[in-house]
This record gives sequence, structure tokens and C-alpha cells, in this order.
Amino acid sequence: MSPSNRARGCLITVEGIDGAGKSTQVEHLATLLAARGLRTLTTREPGATSLGRELRRLLLARELALASDAELFLFLADRAEHVATVIAPALAAGAVVLCDRFADSTIAYQGHGRGRDLARVRRWSDESSAGIAPDLTLLLDCPIALGAERRRHENDRYEILDSSFHERVRAGFLVEAAAAPQRIRRIDASRPLAEVSAEVARVTLAWLDARGYSAAPASASA
Repeated sequence: MSPSNRARGCLITVEGIDGAGKSTQVEHLATLLAARGLRTLTTREPGATSLGRELRRLLLARELALASDAELFLFLADRAEHVATVIAPALAAGAVVLCDRFADSTIAYQGHGRGRDLARVRRWSDESSAGIAPDLTLLLDCPIALGAERRRHENDRYEILDSSFHERVRAGFLVEAAAAPQRIRRIDASRPLAEVSAEVARVTLAWLDARGYSAAPASASA
């Protein structure tokens, strides 16, 4: 990001399979950046808006059968509302936005995982994002079995899918990371929490420092 654009905030996304530890690392980063005086906003997909909370309930409900395109469109509707009402205003105000899942999850789950046409999924995902894309993505990567063990008490739609689906999702994330190494930084999330948090902090702070992000007067969360 050039100095002339520094007034705009940045979008940092945290991605990975279920159970990789995304929410924990978003919380850790938010605390770290706030301590440095950076204006921050934490958010997630799906479920960061009033509409999103209703969509999240539908998307995770085990009892509701959804066609794969219907599932995709619900995620995209959540993103369109999320970008318009939460992310875009925060970026315009100069905040560092930390988002638990974003477009890469759509590509990995609804594209690679569901076996849908990737070009079509990418096109629709881009349209739902209104031109906003992550500046930095932290991909927390761990084996499927470890992610499942960490989430053994969860009971949502994705928990009942077989391991082959989750393997395709993980492979999809790794394909996306290999295609965009400057943006997507893979972090081994199978290690102890303190080690993962330390690397997340190191990578993020180095990225922010290289682009001249400095303290701002306020912080926020959503």
C-alpha cells in the first residue's frame, strides 16, 4: 500500500478448516493491535450483521437440506451485507479489519469442497465483495483429524460431512495459498497454541510495519 493510500485501512483475514483455531487467533491479534494503539475492528463470516445472524443459523442447521447453489448464494448474501455495512465503512475510516473467514472460505468450501465450478464461484464471490479483497490472509493449516478433535463438541451442518469433504477443503486452501503466496501466509496450526500465536503476531506485525501502519486514536469490535 502506497503512502498516499495510507488513510485507508486494511483487511486481514484468518482462514482455515474447522478447528484450526481461527477465532482464537483473531481475538489474540485484536488484543495485540489494540495494545499498539491501532484502530481495529474484529468481525466474522457468516453472522456479523442482523441479516448475517439469520443466515448463519440457516447455514449451520443440521436439519435443513440445502442445494449447493442455495448454500453458496446464502454465503454470498451474507458477504454483500457484511461488506456494505461493516467492512467498507471500517476501511474507509482507516481501521485494521480482522475477519474470521472471508472469500477464500467460499472458494475452499463451496468451490473445492462442494466440487462446483471454480471460475463461477470466484466470479460470484468477487461480485459479492464489491471490489474489496483481503490485503493479508493468515491460513491456519492443520490435519483434518486434529481439527475434528478440537471441534468434537460442535453439532453443525459441516460436522456431519465426511472426511473426504474436509480433505478437499483443506487441499483447496493450500491450492489458493500456492497461487497467491504474497497475500496468503500458511501457518502450521498443529503446534501448541503459544507457538501459533507467536507466528501469527510476527507475520502480521511485520506486514503492518512494512506498510507504515501506526497508532490511531480509537479501537472497535463487531
